[in-house]
Amino acid sequence: MGRLTTDLCGIEMDNPVIPASGTFGFGYEFAQWYDINCLGTFSFKGTTKDPRFGNPTPRIAECPAGMINAVGLQNPGADRVIAEELPKLREVFHKKVMANVSGFSVEDYAETCAKLDREEQVGWLEVNISCPNVHGGGMSFGTDPKAAAEVTRAVKRVTTKPVIMKLSPNVTDITEIAKACEGAGADGVSLINTLQGMRIDLKTRRPVLKNVMGGVSGPAVFPVALRMVYQTARAVKIPVVGMGGVSSAEDVIEMMMAGAKAVEVGAANLVDPMACKRIIDDLPAAMDRYGIRELKELGI
Repeated sequence: MGRLTTDLCGIEMDNPVIPASGTFGFGYEFAQWYDINCLGTFSFKGTTKDPRFGNPTPRIAECPAGMINAVGLQNPGADRVIAEELPKLREVFHKKVMANVSGFSVEDYAETCAKLDREEQVGWLEVNISCPNVHGGGMSFGTDPKAAAEVTRAVKRVTTKPVIMKLSPNVTDITEIAKACEGAGADGVSLINTLQGMRIDLKTRRPVLKNVMGGVSGPAVFPVALRMVYQTARAVKIPVVGMGGVSSAEDVIEMMMAGAKAVEVGAANLVDPMACKRIIDDLPAAMDRYGIRELKELGI
């Protein structure tokens, strides 16, 4: 037990800092920079039932105080993740990992989650029903309460580990989606995924991204994310994982004051590979500045 410990769906973590899916690979890539066991955990690269090459390039664009991506869930598929990526991860990471899962049908989600649920190192299943960069799946499940609940029930039927539904901010009322997931048996929710956005190249007069639109992330979205975490934490009784523009120890504290039990760090990892270690190292001093004895005392 320490000042930074937190409990997420019954699993105690040394600290609440979690690199977000899509920004930390399968973890071992970052082990060359620092001992990643300092992390609370991390959410590995979004995994689908079948391999995906992702969207055509260009699929990254800059924007003020952030970035836009339309990577499109590029990944080797669930079977290769289990056979090739997780063994490499076990060599460098000795804690439970969060498996991030996406799909294009309810059956896709259930099949992939069932496979990953059997892996000993997987502690949580983060089910992404909020990706704005793919067609025919992803966000389409996360913008309708009934569809979100259907995916949640299907995954819960075939898994034994905590299921955290990752929610989209591209909705009128995110609390309605969160309550639908809770009612269907979700053990937690994580939010927010990226906001939809685009850029236009003034010289070509064409969209910068081949996909036209993509997901906006980075410090620019932090106030929106904080507001949605605050609202959701007061609308449901299950744990909330906050994310969106987090880049400092103070941001982590603010998210936890809003009601988050743990905090994911996304785009900051792409700017500075050491971002999560720096945030963890900075947390005790930041807590001292604001008279916080333990992180567990924050929130609602």
